[in-house]
Amino acid sequence: PLPDMHMMVARPEQWVKPMAVAGANQYTFHLEATDNPGALIKDIRENGMKVGLAIKPGTTVEHLAPWANQIDMALVMTVEPGFGGQKFMEDMMPKVQWLRTQFPSLDIEVDGGVGPDTISKCAEAGANMIVSGSAIMKSADPRSVINLLRNVCSEAAQKRCLDR
Repeated sequence: PLPDMHMMVARPEQWVKPMAVAGANQYTFHLEATDNPGALIKDIRENGMKVGLAIKPGTTVEHLAPWANQIDMALVMTVEPGFGGQKFMEDMMPKVQWLRTQFPSLDIEVDGGVGPDTISKCAEAGANMIVSGSAIMKSADPRSVINLLRNVCSEAAQKRCLDR
């Protein structure tokens, strides 16, 4: 397991060292939560972790773009951060598509409302990493949901490789 700390906090700078000491492999912060993303990216790397950069639905993907070559993963939130069980915002998929087109080797994650009914939209847009909470936890068969999500993402990634 590779613990990714998705830090939905104010002042994410203060948590870098404690998360590294705790064994995190990746530190994901919200672009909107810091005044100096470049310094934070550098600090995360210096603490031996990969860098994830998240944007909320109201933030344009162009705000993330200047940092894309310095990060390991871009996270497009497909709900407003805060609580589980929210409805998937399909209008975030153009952000994923744009990132995939501009940065083909970047890991792109989506988080929020992702489940069996929405995974195809995410994978086809270019997401190769997903976060799914409620769809798995509320399922009578979590293993089958996880397998479905994994398979849809894998098939879409293979198709993208063949289309190149």
